[in-house]
Amino acid sequence: MAETKKIRIQYYRSAIATPVKHKLVVKGLGFTRLNQIVERVDNESVRGMVKAIPHLVRILEN
Repeated sequence: MAETKKIRIQYYRSAIATPVKHKLVVKGLGFTRLNQIVERVDNESVRGMVKAIPHLVRILEN
């Protein structure tokens, strides 16, 4: 079985003063606290979510 590609994302800037849609994207990616790193499947939907909030998250090298 082929291994699915993963993407590591870090939540490094607070979403306090951002629009509600940005806060929902942060929550949808699974972040609960600042500087948290999550690993998600690397697909178009996750990439689109990251692209919506590039000022709040960063992609880490695997």
